[in-house]
Amino acid sequence: MSDEAKQDLGHFEHSKKAERMGIHDRVRRPLKIVFLGAGSGFYQRLFSDVLSIPGADEGEMCAVDIDAERLDLAGRLGEKVLAEMGKTGWSVTATADRREVLAGADYIINCIEVSGVDCVRHDNDIPAKYGVDQCIGDTIGPGGLFKALRTVPVFLDVLDDVSELCPDAWVLNYTNPMSIMCLAAAMASDANVVGLCHSVQGTSHALARYAGVPYPELTWRCGGINHMAWFTELSRAGESIYPVLFEKAREAGETYEQDPVRFDLMLHFGFFPTESSGHLSEYVPYYRKRPDLIETYCRDKYRGGSGFYAREWPGWREACDENRRDIIAGRKELNTERTWEYCSWIIQAMETNSPMTIYGTVPNTGLIDNLPQDNVVEVACTTDARGVSPQYFGPLPPQCAALCDSNQRMFKLGAIACIDRSREAAAHALMLDPLTAACCCPAEIKQMTEELFEAEKEFLPGF
Repeated sequence: MSDEAKQDLGHFEHSKKAERMGIHDRVRRPLKIVFLGAGSGFYQRLFSDVLSIPGADEGEMCAVDIDAERLDLAGRLGEKVLAEMGKTGWSVTATADRREVLAGADYIINCIEVSGVDCVRHDNDIPAKYGVDQCIGDTIGPGGLFKALRTVPVFLDVLDDVSELCPDAWVLNYTNPMSIMCLAAAMASDANVVGLCHSVQGTSHALARYAGVPYPELTWRCGGINHMAWFTELSRAGESIYPVLFEKAREAGETYEQDPVRFDLMLHFGFFPTESSGHLSEYVPYYRKRPDLIETYCRDKYRGGSGFYAREWPGWREACDENRRDIIAGRKELNTERTWEYCSWIIQAMETNSPMTIYGTVPNTGLIDNLPQDNVVEVACTTDARGVSPQYFGPLPPQCAALCDSNQRMFKLGAIACIDRSREAAAHALMLDPLTAACCCPAEIKQMTEELFEAEKEFLPGF
């Protein structure tokens, strides 16, 4: 197996075994971590993950949220986590004012959600009137763009505070739209930012299952953009497993049905991309522009269900809060097993100078030759005491690069719209969005953009 595959967090069991054997150094100082958006479903598991780092026996978790009820739940849940894990050297501080706690922070975990559930129907239903059918709508397309327009200005304010109060800290961003968030940060801030997603780990595990290959025996390389990075090498014992995947895709049986859009794109473009069929169907112009195509290629839920995110997100949010109440009250068991999310492994690698390879969204400083150099990409990165060091990938297959490039042009204009508070740039971003452009003419896109601005004006100050 390649060194890259061994170090990837999809195979993080390798690191856990090393910890049990005492190979890794231990954290040797108290940590201060600020969690922005502590109402997020990531909060408890990332906090538990951090507490699972060898030697991370002292520190402060600062939970920040502007929703008073959810902040209270986060504070009490944090105390429950500390008690469950016996971490008496840690404390939890809950506050609605991030500036109160940013000074001296070592790491900032960003999981903010601007507008809560107030705009989720607008993001889906207004574009649907114009024939733009979305499944998720939070990273690209009209929904992704307007989430960016609401979120990026707040994120840039956060980064200004970070630059002032804790300039050496690393900002670990989990908030979507990942590419526009990280690109805007690179364009407008000097803070240390890396975008984190679990789509590379998840897809690599899925591909092993689809091909019937034990995961530790899988060797691969992956690069591209968030939610559309490509597995350009995928093999077992030196032999490509792509022929097996192509055969299963052509059979259109049980394996194909688990991921129909991604398998179809693999058949025609030659390589398998990351994320889900639902997300991917919004990144390309092929699968959602006509009802017959949606019926042919899209399925339910994350496999491409129409309006899936808008329909389910409010319930998921309520369920997350209710689950916290149940855990705090002792009605549900608290799971503190360490996960494969990159956050804690990055902190461990940086604090102990034990190099670990993760996949992150970072500026394309010559990393992928045939993608725009003024944009961001998702590639393997080495994390250690130096921080996050992206690894050179090289060129993508030209057809894969072309699909990524089409998205990156939209990301660039979306980032400009966020930074400059420009309605014109926002409309231009959607005119270049692959799915929107497949469904609408420029005049319709401009009208739709203005309708979205009007519906969401409460959350778009300055536009």
